[in-house]
Amino acid sequence: MKHVRHFTPSLFLSLVHVCLVQANYAPYFFDNGARSTNGNMALLSLSEDTPVGTHVYTLNGTDPEGDPVTYDLTYEAGSRRYFSVDKNLGNVTLIKELDRETEDEIEVIVSISDGLSTVSEKVRILVMDANDESPEFINTPYIVQVPENTPSSSSIFKIEAIDKDTGSGGSITYFLQNIHANKFTIDRHSGVLRIKTGVTLDYEKSRTHFVVVVAKDGGGKLRGDNKVFSASTTVTINVEDVQDTPPMFIGTPYYGYVYEDTLAGSEVLTVVALDGDRGKPNNIHYCIVNGDEGSFEISNTTGAISVIKSPNQLKKEVYELKVKASEISQEGDTSEHVFAMVTIRVVDLNNHPPTFYGENGPQNRFELTMYEHPPEGEILRGLKITVNDSDQGANAKFNLRLVGPGGIFRVVPQTVLNEAQVTIIVENSAAIDYESFKVLTFKLLAIEVNTPEKFSSTADIVIRLLDTNDNVPKFSSDYYIARIPENSPGGSNVVAVTATDPDSGLWGEIKYSVYGTGADLFLIHPSTGIIYTQPWAVLDAEVNSKYNFYVKAEDTDGKYSLAEVFITVLDVNDHSPEFNENIQEKTMIIGSPVKIEAIDQDAEEPNNIVDYSIMQADPANVFDIDQSTGEIKLKSYIRSLDIIHNITKNKDCIWSLVVQAKDRGSPSFSTTAVLKIDITEETLHKGPMAAFLMQTKDNPMKALGVLAGVMGIMVLITIMISTAMFWRNKRSNKVMPVRRIIKKRQMPPSRTVRMEWLKFKRPSNAAEKFVVEEDVKSLHNENSNNNIQVVPVPPASPLPPPPPTLAPRSDAPGWRVPTVSGSLTPKHVIKPPKKKSHGSTHNALVSELKMRFEKRNAAFGEPHI
Repeated sequence: MKHVRHFTPSLFLSLVHVCLVQANYAPYFFDNGARSTNGNMALLSLSEDTPVGTHVYTLNGTDPEGDPVTYDLTYEAGSRRYFSVDKNLGNVTLIKELDRETEDEIEVIVSISDGLSTVSEKVRILVMDANDESPEFINTPYIVQVPENTPSSSSIFKIEAIDKDTGSGGSITYFLQNIHANKFTIDRHSGVLRIKTGVTLDYEKSRTHFVVVVAKDGGGKLRGDNKVFSASTTVTINVEDVQDTPPMFIGTPYYGYVYEDTLAGSEVLTVVALDGDRGKPNNIHYCIVNGDEGSFEISNTTGAISVIKSPNQLKKEVYELKVKASEISQEGDTSEHVFAMVTIRVVDLNNHPPTFYGENGPQNRFELTMYEHPPEGEILRGLKITVNDSDQGANAKFNLRLVGPGGIFRVVPQTVLNEAQVTIIVENSAAIDYESFKVLTFKLLAIEVNTPEKFSSTADIVIRLLDTNDNVPKFSSDYYIARIPENSPGGSNVVAVTATDPDSGLWGEIKYSVYGTGADLFLIHPSTGIIYTQPWAVLDAEVNSKYNFYVKAEDTDGKYSLAEVFITVLDVNDHSPEFNENIQEKTMIIGSPVKIEAIDQDAEEPNNIVDYSIMQADPANVFDIDQSTGEIKLKSYIRSLDIIHNITKNKDCIWSLVVQAKDRGSPSFSTTAVLKIDITEETLHKGPMAAFLMQTKDNPMKALGVLAGVMGIMVLITIMISTAMFWRNKRSNKVMPVRRIIKKRQMPPSRTVRMEWLKFKRPSNAAEKFVVEEDVKSLHNENSNNNIQVVPVPPASPLPPPPPTLAPRSDAPGWRVPTVSGSLTPKHVIKPPKKKSHGSTHNALVSELKMRFEKRNAAFGEPHI
């Protein structure tokens, strides 16, 4: 029993395991058809232009038990791997580029597994064509031999190209480039090359033709676009010659000469004829048709013409021979021929060439030494040359000419018969230049004119030139520009000028000098041309920054040239800014800035640009200064004297500032000054005169000058009015006696004028700084200066009445104002002092003068008779 208990559990487990194994079913793929994008990849087709990395298919299957499945792709041994698969998702990706022309069908083993069972299937993937191939010509290069007599429209060659693509992408059509420029055409489908209709080939005109043939496929899709590919090749067409052109003579016209010493049988000349068909030429046969009169013969094969009689047996001076040249074909026939005329002249023997003679006999070299630039038309008398030809008649006629640099000399005579004295004349004096040529060499050529031999002889003409001073020193530039710092010490080099004189010897030596008003501070080395400053010279850009003068280059003979020198003195920062003398004290009205100014005497920026700053102020938070303009103003929060009094205990509001003016040079210089500023508020008098007086408080002389000018204008107005009234009375229509009796009119009591006077004092507050006070008893000013300015007396009008006697007041001195009618003592008008809210001192003066003028007119009436 114990044994049975032990065996029964083991048997039970084994039976369960067997049952479980038998119950496991294998997974399987879905078969979704040929156009499906998922399943078992059966009947899948891909275009060969599918990009690598494209998701091309999804393997899809299941397991009957519902267990998860995995997918795999395998290939047979030696096969290329084109795809990869995601084992869990079944996504198939292209990993290698497809090429239908290389492999149009791919075998792949796809498998599905549930972990226990694996099912595999072999599938075939079709690779579809895309238009990715270009046409290719076969059996190249194309070289075609075509006889020149091939009829037009004949086919001469077949061109063949292939395209590995299928369908329209593999179909090919042909065409020619530059169809209108060549003599050929091609069948677009077959590729047969033909001669154009109505066109013939000609070997003599063109032996080779080059035709560019283009093969183009029918186009097709490639990566979504319609593509058309083409290829081209060149066909070389060699034209073969055929016998279709007659022979032709070359070297025509033909002339020959028979001389008096020519032997019978001697060759006179040779005629040459060639077959017009150069590719396969035939032999030429020569013969004389007529004109020889039994005196000449010709070689049938070479064309050499010979005289068969002695010259003294020839009866004519000129023979005209008609020569025939015929082609001999391969069969021995003579069909094509051509004629030429040959002229043979019988002449006497020309056996003496022209010969040059000097004083001692024949000579072929003549030398002469002369100075350069002789006068034009001058004869080179040092050359004694004679030329002679011993022949007679036409054989002794020859021409003379000089061979060498043209246009310099000419030879006389130019044509000689037998003998002549040779004269050489100067034609271009300027070209006979020692600096250009030390030696002039010519060939004197004598050549016969009318002889077939054209005998000639030459003689060397060597002319050695001597130098003269014919050149002026020339500067390398018309002007020289230099710059030198103003702090350069005396004797500093400025610039070097250079002049050249191509003359030789002493004539080529140059001496330099300078002159002109701008050259006072400069010297020049007479031989090197270096310009430098005087040892004592002190340059100052602020005094003069530009110098301009002339430099002279002169040779030993006095010939010279000039150049202009421009020297700029460069400014250096050697001046400090300097303040205006009147900046020690300034009066500042609250709300209006005061300005300081410093001048830097340097000549150029930035050395003369001044920046301003406040170096020290107590307290330091009251003033601001504009760095560029030097305007000093109060801080924006200071708007009244009360605020200032809160800042400082200094009740008189006179503060001292240490201001600095600093230039922008390198190194920079600066100047400081102590500035006293009196701060006040604007007075209640708002008129222009009050504002002017406030502005000129620091310069009282300016205020006095302006007031004096105003008074002068008023006096001038008074004179003009008086003159106008006088002329009006003179032109009146009243009857006037011959003698006018003028009586004195009792004048009213003298009146004193109470005049406002400006007193400048320092009040306790800003509102009382400028006031107008009226002084009844005295006209003394604040400074006890009793020299009261009196209006100048204008020119008196004609016959003025005598001035009345006035009793002066005892309480105040009288103020007498001279006028055109006399002197008045105005009455002092006592007015209570009051503050003017809108008036000005200028308006007060004008009113005072106007009042006096009116009182004067009222005091004087019409004169009594």
